[in-house]
Order: sequence, then C-alpha cells, then structure tokens
Amino acid sequence: MKLEDILNDTFLGNPVSQWLWAAGIFVGTLILCWITIGLISKALHRLADKTATVWDDIAAAVVGSTKQPLLVFVAAWAAIQALVIPDWIAHGIHIAAVVSLALQVGIWANKTLAEWMAVQRNQKKGEPDTLTWLSGIEWAAKIVIWLVVLLIGLENLGVDVTGLATGLGIGGIAVALAVQNILGDLFASFSIYLDKPFVLGDFLAIDAYSGNVEKIGVRTTRIRSITGEQLIFSNNDLLQSRIRNFGRMNERRSTFTIGVTYDTPAEIVEKIPGFIEEVVEAQPNTRFDRSHFKDFGDSSLNVETVYYMLVPDYRSLMDTQQKVNLEVLRRFNAEGVEFAFPTQTLYVEKGSAENEALKNGDTRPNS
Repeated sequence: MKLEDILNDTFLGNPVSQWLWAAGIFVGTLILCWITIGLISKALHRLADKTATVWDDIAAAVVGSTKQPLLVFVAAWAAIQALVIPDWIAHGIHIAAVVSLALQVGIWANKTLAEWMAVQRNQKKGEPDTLTWLSGIEWAAKIVIWLVVLLIGLENLGVDVTGLATGLGIGGIAVALAVQNILGDLFASFSIYLDKPFVLGDFLAIDAYSGNVEKIGVRTTRIRSITGEQLIFSNNDLLQSRIRNFGRMNERRSTFTIGVTYDTPAEIVEKIPGFIEEVVEAQPNTRFDRSHFKDFGDSSLNVETVYYMLVPDYRSLMDTQQKVNLEVLRRFNAEGVEFAFPTQTLYVEKGSAENEALKNGDTRPNS
C-alpha cells in the first residue's frame, strides 16, 4: 500500500493526513505554551530581582503556578479545530477545557492572594491584631474565590446558575438547621476576626485552662498550654466563656503579706511598711502602691504590700518578687525581727485537785 493511500484512509470521518495535521497542531501548541510560560516566568523573575516592588514577585509566582492540564486541554482544543469529529467528543473536550480553565483561574487567584498575604504578614510581624485580621480576610477571600470559580464553571457548562442558587437557598434552610452548631462556630470565628477579643500570641485563661493562642480556625481556636499540650476550643463555646486575656495587660499587680510574731515591738512593726516601700522602689520597672499593718492574725501581725510591675511579663514579676523577698529577709535578720509561723499556746488552769494530784505524780482515779 502506498503512503498516499494510507494518508487518504478515513478514520472517524477524517483522513489520516488530517489526524496527523491535528497531532502536529496539538504538539506544536503544547510546546509553544510551555515555551511562552517559561519565557514569561523567567522575564518576571529577572524583573523581580531588579526592583523593590512586590507585584512583579507576585506575578512571577502566579505565572509559575500554571498547571500542565490547562496547557494540554488548550492544545487539544486547538487540535480539534482541524478535525470533523462527533459532537459528543467535541462537547466532552469543551467541558474538560472549561473546567480546567476555571480551576486554573481559581489557582491563579488563590496564588495571588497567598503571595500578597505573605507580603503583608512579613510587614506586620509585630502587630498581632493585624495578623489576626489578615488571617480572617484570607480565609473569607478564598471561599469567595472558589465560589465564583464554581459558578462561572457551571454557567459555562450550561447549568442554570439562577435556578441552582434558588434551590440552594431553599435547601440551605434545612441544611442550616442540621448544622447549626457548625454555623455557630463559623459565625463565632467571624466575630473573633472582627471584634478581636484576643489575637495570635495572646495568653488566655479560660476556666481552669490557660495558654498562648496558636491558631484561630474556622471552627476551633487552638491554644498551647503552659504545660506543653495543645488545647482545642470550639469558637462558639469559647466566646461564651469568661476569658481572661493577659496579653492585653499594660502592667501587672502583685500583692503579698508578711506575718511577724506577736512579741515584735510596736515601734518595729511601724517601721516595716516603710522599709518594704524602699525595697520595692529600688527595683526596676516597679510602681509602689501601698504597705500597711493590715490586721491581727491568729498567730501573726500581718503587713500587706501592693505594688505594680510596669511590664506585664510574668517572669519579670517573679524575678522582682524574689529580689524583694531576699532583701526583706536580710532587713528582718538585721533588725532581729522574727517571721511568724502557725503556733498554739495551751494554758492549764492551776488549783484544782486533779491538777495538784498530777503535779505530785498521783495518777490514781478519784473514788
């Protein structure tokens, strides 16, 4: 059989020569797309290295996120233009191309958002409020992007988007009732992002639990406990709890009480608040509030002292309290003042017959 006869043979309604031409178009288009994407990506990367703006970096990353299936379907669509093929095959390739393009547009948009958010986070490292707000915006924007991609894809596939939206609205009521707990957590996450009762990095105390906020998610907030484990709270339950946010402290209050023995002279007790004030004010980052002989305890004369740390860090507070305690101990030792400790004194009434008998060593019971 001659080559001319082979080329003129018909396959699926097209001569073999036409199929070869279509294959050449497919391969050529695919190679052209690869080369074009590669050249654009390299040019953008070279431009990004020479400029300080972030948009060329973002554009380079977006171009680099182009997926191969899109190029394949573009090449296939170009190839079938040279063929006479059944409608069902053309329709199938058209659907695949539309879906691929819609997904690629979503990937481009998502990559643009992610790169821009990364730039913003890098610029706002020291602003936890802004970082929390950016996380919420990114999460909501991703949902919007993929919803738009879905609707555009469905519309291009011939789906009645208006009817679909109406159906979803009616069915959504039933779904909302079924997943009301999930929706409660979802709206609670919006409240956290917008109202910002706490942000990433804040130290929270919720009931008997405490730790630093690690992540604020769609349904849950994750907190790293001071003992190391991760605590996971439902957003809705978390907002209904009494939250103590230590991350918002400007200064930290410290109260301590010192008890001295009852045989301490009044003149010494009167001096104790004064030298405690001197000790506290000698420490850095402190603001003395008060020190008073507060009350008569069961076994001690109690002096209560209150001061503030001008930095909220708990470690700084404990370091300062340790220095105060040591200096007070030195002052008490120098003045001969004794710390009180729980004691009981037993007084025995004298003069009864039983006491006299015990005193004389007679342990016989009375008759």
